[in-house]
Formats: sequence, structure tokens, C-alpha cells
Amino acid sequence: MIDVVALGELLIDFTTLSADADGYPTMAAHPGGAPANFLAALAKFGAKTALLGKVGNDAFGMMLRKTLARSGIDTRGVVTDPDVFTTLAFVTLDESGDREFSFARKPGADTCLRFEELDLGLIDQARAFHFGTLSLTDQPARGATARAVAYARKKGKLITFDPNLRKPLWRSMDEARELMLWGLGQADVVKISDEEVDFLFGMTPEDGARHILKEFGVGLVFVTCGPDGCVFKNPVAEGRVPGLAGIQVADTTGAGDIFGGSAVWKLLQLGRDVRTLTKEDLADAARFACASAGLSTTRFGGISSVPEYAEVLQKLAE
Repeated sequence: MIDVVALGELLIDFTTLSADADGYPTMAAHPGGAPANFLAALAKFGAKTALLGKVGNDAFGMMLRKTLARSGIDTRGVVTDPDVFTTLAFVTLDESGDREFSFARKPGADTCLRFEELDLGLIDQARAFHFGTLSLTDQPARGATARAVAYARKKGKLITFDPNLRKPLWRSMDEARELMLWGLGQADVVKISDEEVDFLFGMTPEDGARHILKEFGVGLVFVTCGPDGCVFKNPVAEGRVPGLAGIQVADTTGAGDIFGGSAVWKLLQLGRDVRTLTKEDLADAARFACASAGLSTTRFGGISSVPEYAEVLQKLAE
């Protein structure tokens, strides 16, 4: 049995460490990709996970496979393609640790994933199926994602979705909006940022959560608000928890993904319909996820920044 299978990008994040006199960065390579970061959090806390994706037959692709395996993520669904290169993301940081992305992805291996290459048996075995929007930016991965979501829904899996807007990867913001809205309509659980709520609806986090629940049939929404914590809502409960205080932010890459994976881990532990969870249930999940994501920002990278379970509990106890 697999707890969660995710579909999407597996890539290398190059994060700026310093800059020379001319402003050119010295960068460190970190394994990442939103679905992989999401699964890494789940796996760190004991869930059984698997990734459906594609890498190139190159040094970075081989390194990423090994990283997933070391992280406890099943790699049977990761395809190696000799004709395309593993996707690379270059992340520059401002003074507060916020990111700007540049991508080597024209195409990248992740965009070339075809439905016929998916190991549907992994979805059959899973309790939940997760996807984001980076696999929707280009064909054939867009079609593969849509068909995989339909397959998972037909099989009765819990569907989780993260819009994860990366503006440089879309041909237009209208196209981005259209596909993000489509994703909302497929999901049982949504993790979305306050910036994405504003982009889609021009609403506050609280109003955005209510709107998503009412208009898209979603069962549970988490709206992350960076250092200001998280808003949550399902049909019977809503509230907000604060972010993790007193930390020194080094890199926010992957923090939203780690929040999502941590929150879904808590939901799976509860084992009940997300639409009926109480305010206490949801606040507990959100606090845990905020602590996990907050701790991840104190170190660099995505997959490699997921904290230990004991570390999260200790921070919550403080």
C-alpha cells in the first residue's frame, strides 16, 4: 500500500550563495521540484510515497533518482529519457530569502512525460494522488496529468492539489489562470498561497478559502500566508494559525511544498473524511505544517530541507 503518489517535476534547484563584483552568482545545487518536495515531507514522517515523473539520462537525472531513493520515495514511476535534459531551476534570493526563478526547460525532461509512460499501478495502490500546475504548462505532460487525475478520481482516491504559480513558465497569465482553476475543480484538498488567491480572485485568504470551497466543490482548503501562518477551511470549520516565530530564514524554496506534504501527512493520520474534520483537527494539522515549513526555511534547498519529526515536535512544544 502507498499512502501518496504524486505526479510532476523532479529537478535541480541552483540557489545563490553569493555574488561576485559583477553581480554574477555562485550557486549550490539542491534536489527539488514541488511534487518531490511534497513527498519528501511525507516520507520523512513515515508515509509510503511514490513519484510519477521524468528525468534525463544525465548526471543530474541519476543523482535525483538516488536522492529520492535515499529519501524513501519509490522511484519505479520515474522515467529516464535519453533525448531530453533534466530540468534545471536557478533561484536567486532577495534580502528576506524570497525567490526569483529562471528555468532551463525548453523543453525539460519533466514536460515530456507521456500518459503511456505512467505506472498506473502506483495510483491503484495509493490512498491519495497529488499534482500541481508545473506539469500543466506544456504538452505532453499536460495531457498526461489530466488523464492521470481522471484515472485517480475514477478509482476513488483523495485528490490533493497545489496551484504553485511560476509565472516565467507560462505563455500567458490567462493560460495559467485557466489551468489553475481547472486544477481546483479536480481536488478534494487544496494548498494555495495568499499570493495565488490574490492572483486568481483578488480576495483575502479568508474570502478566497470560502470561495474555493463554495465554487469548486473542494473539501478542505489551506491558504498559506508565509510568515503570517495559514488559513484553513472545510464545510464545518475554519480558522487561522500563526507562522513559526523566532527563526532565521535562509531560503524559502520548497517551504510551501513541505507545508503541503506535512499537512497531508496529518490528514492521513486522522483517516477521516476531510469535509468533516473539526476546527481542532485542522488547527493541529496546520500548526504542525507551519512548524515543518518554517524550520525548512532555516536551511537551503527543498528535499534536503525537510526537518526531522522530533525537531518539529520540539519546536511546537516551545
